[in-house]
Amino acid sequence: QVTLVESGGGLVQPGGSLRLSCVGYGTTTSFHTMEWYRQAPGKQRDEVARITDDGFPYYADDSVKGRFTISRDNGKNTVYLQMDSLKPEDTAVYYCKAAWRSYIYWGQGTQVTVRP
Repeated sequence: QVTLVESGGGLVQPGGSLRLSCVGYGTTTSFHTMEWYRQAPGKQRDEVARITDDGFPYYADDSVKGRFTISRDNGKNTVYLQMDSLKPEDTAVYYCKAAWRSYIYWGQGTQVTVRP
């Protein structure tokens, strides 16, 4: 069974940093594209960033460019989201999404709260 497990969320003050991790289990090879989404209260789930299996990043959300960095370690089947200069509007549940052999998998989410 393929699963994704996120960690690293928490409460941080504006201007602070957090590093999210998403570890994949149950695959025999690396995931293909891996992505981070976020969902704020009362809003839809939106893509934040994605990274290809050979490490090319793309930031779908203009508001995170220059502040967030997506990376991955294929040997650990893990994708990371380094979040710097956090703002209250970054508060959301962050989800990991990954594709493998024509299937899409989601993690359970990790809460990020940014407030003084």
